[in-house]
Amino acid sequence: MGIVSSRYVGRSVERVEDAALLSGLGRYIDDLGTRPGTLHAAILRSPHAHADILAIDVAAAKALPGVAAVVTGRDLDAVTTGLVPALRAAVDARAIAVDRVRYVGEPVAIVVARDRYLAEDGCDLIEVQYRVRPAVIDPLAALAPDSEILHEGVGANGVSDRRFRYGDPEAAFAESPHTLSVTVRYPRNTGSPMETYGVVASYDPTDDSYDVLANFQGPFSIHAVVARALKVPGNRLRLRTPPDSGGSFGVKQGVAPYAVLIAATARLVGQPVKWIEDRLEHLSASVSATNRVTTLRAAFEADGRVTALDWDQVEDCGAYLRAPEPATLYRMHGNLTGAYAIRNVAVRNRVVLTNKTPTGLVRGFGGPQVYYPLERLMQRIALTLGLDPFAVIRKNLIPADAFPYRTATGALYDSGDYQRALDEAARDGGLDELRRRRDAARAEGRLYGIGLTAAVEPSVSNMGYITTVLTAEERAKAGPKNGAQSTATITLDPVGSVTVQVASVPQGQGHRTVLAQVVADVLGLPMEQVRVTADLDTAKDAWSIASGNYASRFAAAVAGVAHLAATRLRDRLARIAAAQLNLRPEDLVFAGGRIASRMNPDAGLPFARVAATSHWSPGLVPEDLGAVIRETVFWTPPELTAPDAEDHINSSLCHGFIFDICGLEIDRLTGKIAIDRYVSMHDCGRILHPGMVEGQVRGGFAQALGAAVYEELAYGDDGAFLSGTFADYLLPTATEVPDLRILHVESPSPFTPLGAKGVGEGNCMSTPVCLANAVADALGLEAIDLPLTPAKLAALAAGGEERGPPSGHAAPKPAAKAGDRTLRGEGSAAVTATPETVWAMLLDPDVLASVIPGSHGVRKLSDTRFQADVTLGVGPVKGRYKAEVILSDLDEPRAVTLTGTVTGGLGSGGGTGRLTLEPDGTGGTRIAYVYEAAVGGKVAAVGGRLLDGAARVIIGGFFTALARRAGGSAGPSSRLPAFLRRLLARLGVSA
Repeated sequence: MGIVSSRYVGRSVERVEDAALLSGLGRYIDDLGTRPGTLHAAILRSPHAHADILAIDVAAAKALPGVAAVVTGRDLDAVTTGLVPALRAAVDARAIAVDRVRYVGEPVAIVVARDRYLAEDGCDLIEVQYRVRPAVIDPLAALAPDSEILHEGVGANGVSDRRFRYGDPEAAFAESPHTLSVTVRYPRNTGSPMETYGVVASYDPTDDSYDVLANFQGPFSIHAVVARALKVPGNRLRLRTPPDSGGSFGVKQGVAPYAVLIAATARLVGQPVKWIEDRLEHLSASVSATNRVTTLRAAFEADGRVTALDWDQVEDCGAYLRAPEPATLYRMHGNLTGAYAIRNVAVRNRVVLTNKTPTGLVRGFGGPQVYYPLERLMQRIALTLGLDPFAVIRKNLIPADAFPYRTATGALYDSGDYQRALDEAARDGGLDELRRRRDAARAEGRLYGIGLTAAVEPSVSNMGYITTVLTAEERAKAGPKNGAQSTATITLDPVGSVTVQVASVPQGQGHRTVLAQVVADVLGLPMEQVRVTADLDTAKDAWSIASGNYASRFAAAVAGVAHLAATRLRDRLARIAAAQLNLRPEDLVFAGGRIASRMNPDAGLPFARVAATSHWSPGLVPEDLGAVIRETVFWTPPELTAPDAEDHINSSLCHGFIFDICGLEIDRLTGKIAIDRYVSMHDCGRILHPGMVEGQVRGGFAQALGAAVYEELAYGDDGAFLSGTFADYLLPTATEVPDLRILHVESPSPFTPLGAKGVGEGNCMSTPVCLANAVADALGLEAIDLPLTPAKLAALAAGGEERGPPSGHAAPKPAAKAGDRTLRGEGSAAVTATPETVWAMLLDPDVLASVIPGSHGVRKLSDTRFQADVTLGVGPVKGRYKAEVILSDLDEPRAVTLTGTVTGGLGSGGGTGRLTLEPDGTGGTRIAYVYEAAVGGKVAAVGGRLLDGAARVIIGGFFTALARRAGGSAGPSSRLPAFLRRLLARLGVSA
């Protein structure tokens, strides 16, 4: 019984999904219709990284025509509770702030209106009073005893500190002739899918149940988290997905808090509520990869063989721990030795909270943060010993005859021949040629470098790996967790058509095509006869808590379980056909849409007739077989066990292999990287669809190139978010992504039904450090952190210093340190009025109303304190603010300090200026000023590249208007160059 050959699997057949997607017929969450009466939500977010909420005035927003409701954290308190973290720590992680905000972008209020436009207008009318607290941004500083505490219930910002020991690392270090360490600060980045988050939710009061449509990715552990947060049992939460999702790269698992937020809001307003995230919201407050500080130390021999590793990892998870974090830290725990046979390992893992966006899963999660220090270390060892990095990598690889191989920390590597992959990559990728190019380039004085990286790509995560963060005693108390259960259902309809449903929601990977290939091959059908449904409904479809589309589990686990379900269904159909043909089931072949004798093809039946038997003629089905209409299979591999008492954990089922080679050149003047050649060798087991595998490799490389060279979610020292647009958070385009030379070897996995392994995340793990190794080689660097921006590399190429100005030009003032958003300026003006007259103007609210940019009137609260409503804007973002001006350090009529603050829905700002009034000897006055100011919130996020110019326009405008009112004009030092004024005007900077 079986098939003659595999007709589809292993071929690059045309993708089933593409016809609809390329013709604009995709059905994404914002394309789907909504029930009558559905309202639209907009979210007011905190402009501060850390502050107490003193009061929220929603009266004006509620009074706006078309606004149905304004909901705050206090309102949701009765119907929601906290989001359960993976760690038992007293961290009140709610979907919306109640008394305190802990990161820029944290939800503070929700406005629900008949359309999104009105809801946004309503947000602008909400007034929130904050008391700002010090922000904690650096994860190491967060661990200091005197650091500001984010969660008093925890008592510290460090929420986990675990040490692990495997083998005898102390002895290995003591006996080793060489040791070396690297310290890496891996930055934050994100996935930036084309489609942002979306949620449509409704509440049924008749049975206390929720229906939530969301473009989540999973894992389905969020179902339990969301149900608990909504205070309902799991069977009262129906979680559905749209048929299509516009990318995720892991980040859409982070939609869970918004599912809670919108569902609870729908309950309070008594109508369905829809919310679609905008790009600024997504960048500032959706999901970020963790930033990690790692110090990795190695003990090694004179020939380059590494005998021990000592990992010290500090993981910054942002303001809250949201499930499944700290998954990013522990996902690679079994793989801390990478592709190398290293038996002695010491590990210290610390999880830290800071005033930044909570973290979550981003493509390759955990892999880039591990391989960057590990592969930087291997290059440093080679250079320290004067050896070829290729030879050092090869010497340390796990031998081909050692598989399945158990790593020191517990991973069970299923299959591989790493030496063969290395040798074929070097031969077919032209490594020797790149070395000759490097020699020639350097002889001409050019900066050319070669980078190498070996990496093991884990896939199909063991659900139990996250529990490694707990001690053995804590795990025993909580109960064991393990496995990676996958689910597939195959259904036969009354005319013999086949439908496949899996609990894995795609975001563009091609699930429908590959599943149709797999099932069609097993049943001997044309692919067109197999239909795959990609959306999911937890109220109707088969799923488990481990289900979902994450950790590159599709090819190995999801397609594998579909194969098992199809095989089981085929075997049952064979018994029906055998009974009708008077043959043995094992003598039957499924091929060409028929079920026939292997020896006599004429003795057979159409597949459709046999498949429809249980519908039309159940009496013909053998009694012990039951109805053969639907087959559901749940599969979990036995190799994925819970962590043992010594903290060994097989954190993933499959382990592919990658070896990357990069040759690149750095322009000495601009610092721009030009990739000469990039070779990526992959072993992902059995390849199911070569075209899609190539697409995954190229897509992973493009995303990794962005992470390495362009992307960083930047924060100011005060926690202000500075990367709110694609002008500040740069993504590579097609013009920046070079062609790749992709190579393959295949070592099928013995642990998966189809022999396949994951391939979707590998280059996100290997490419950043491969590029960094090439840059370090080109510039002769011992240390280099990401991103590898042209400005950074140009400075390093110039010897670590910025180049001086051209002859005849003044040297620029020293740049502020990274994260410093202080905007500074000075100016002067000559006026005809006396100092006494100017002084009186400063105390006159009518005068202040005429000179404060964007003012709608000034109220005098005291002789030295004034309030105003102002409208300010930067670029496309304009909003209304409450402004306060305080006069202090009065030296009448010679000098005064003006302190101003503005707060509003678009952000916050503040500044201080010292104004001096000096008689000019002719009855007039010379006004001089210096100021420092800073802007935060939405304005800072979207205008990071314009802020300094905008501040000069706004603050300079105040003093210029004051000078005009006093009868004079501003001097040249207060004016911007004409070209900059025109540029700012074109960009929309206004006051």
